[in-house]
Amino acid sequence: MTHQAPAATTESPDIPGKSIAASRTTLSHIMTHNDTNLLGTVHGGVIMKLVDDAAGAVAGRHSGGPAVTASMDEMAFLEPVRVGDLVHVKAQVNWTGRTSMEVGVRVLAERWNESTPATQVGSAYLVFAAVDADGRPRRVPPVISETEQDKRRYQEAQIRRTHRLARRRAIMELREKRAAEGFED
Repeated sequence: MTHQAPAATTESPDIPGKSIAASRTTLSHIMTHNDTNLLGTVHGGVIMKLVDDAAGAVAGRHSGGPAVTASMDEMAFLEPVRVGDLVHVKAQVNWTGRTSMEVGVRVLAERWNESTPATQVGSAYLVFAAVDADGRPRRVPPVISETEQDKRRYQEAQIRRTHRLARRRAIMELREKRAAEGFED
């Protein structure tokens, strides 16, 4: 049995859903001395760029056109990445809304010249907004979860979305309250 996210209701016809597998991708890159920080390990910003690149490719594939990064949250660096590591960035759509989608990313690393299994070194969740040629939001296909793991990721993404919206709402309320009290930020 497949789980399909509810389609958004607008005046345009429904967009057929797309499976998670249809846009899943892996980006691989060998880390060099150009990628290092002052400690001699790979700079976190280099990893974040690879994460954004892979997630952007997935978002564009799923939405069938341009998609822009709206937010990145829960970027976790679990282990250092070293020069000579072959880094694999695995990304997939976890959840879709009307014009946005959450992309989950796992970052794995292995020595380029060894046959040992890759180790997870990072993970992140990014939200992308699909845009048209003029930069305006456009609808995205609902995501179809085909496996139990996909269904779990979809449900977890809904929880993260609820938390993002609640956090944004709480911050806006606080700013409005402080402005009403005469405080400038």
